[in-house]
Amino acid sequence: MATATLVIMRHGESAWTDKRVNRFAGWVDVPLTERGRAQAAEAGRLMREADIRPDAVFTSLLERSIVSADIALHEVGRLWVPVIRSWRLNERHYGAFQGQTRPDMRKAYGEELFETYRRSFDVRPPEIDPASPYFQADDPRYGALSQDGLDATDPRQIRSECLKDVIARLEPFWGAYVTPPLLLGQTVLVVTHGSVVRSLIKVVEGVSADQIRKVNVPTGQPRVYEFETGGMGGLRLAGPGRWLDPDAASRGAAEALALGSDPAGPAPA
Repeated sequence: MATATLVIMRHGESAWTDKRVNRFAGWVDVPLTERGRAQAAEAGRLMREADIRPDAVFTSLLERSIVSADIALHEVGRLWVPVIRSWRLNERHYGAFQGQTRPDMRKAYGEELFETYRRSFDVRPPEIDPASPYFQADDPRYGALSQDGLDATDPRQIRSECLKDVIARLEPFWGAYVTPPLLLGQTVLVVTHGSVVRSLIKVVEGVSADQIRKVNVPTGQPRVYEFETGGMGGLRLAGPGRWLDPDAASRGAAEALALGSDPAGPAPA
């Protein structure tokens, strides 16, 4: 029975993840900060020290994911590994929240509704206005090249998503591209976004819809899963997921939680 390794990682800190900016990014293409680049390099060093050598790599179509993967691969000496990029690994589409600050959205919608839109498993934020500069309909990366034929979804027309939607658009890509190298016993690295990592944690670890609301994902921290590949071609999780640097991951999760908290009151659970 062969073993396979899956590493999932949220990109390093982006310009809008910076607590001084604190904007919802979603599908908006936001660059890494210098701290984010350093986080990606540290992620690569952690993988190298753990003797994790990716054979296949997957990213979203957004710069913060792409650059984080390249930096990490350089550190681990695997920059030559083939990479597949897909909009299906993009952050969830935050609809009308994209480009807006978290404090402004909390003030506009109130604490309860804000938290529902931000953390609910199956409630979408309000749809983005097609006239918004943050609507992706005319972005060439979502044109003909992104039509993967896996289903009828047109990424140019997505206007808002909840976590349930992210899982639905991720599943066909996962089955077609990510599962095959795992079944061969390879090591797969997925560098993506917070909501996608939360989606994968929910599915891989069997976390409930209520529990996933409380999961906060740190930037630039690799999370590792080991699988056994069965004789009939299936995958079986060999143990719980683990952060390569649990202390740094815990600090990063606290930072992620603080971005959404109300400065005037206690942080939400």
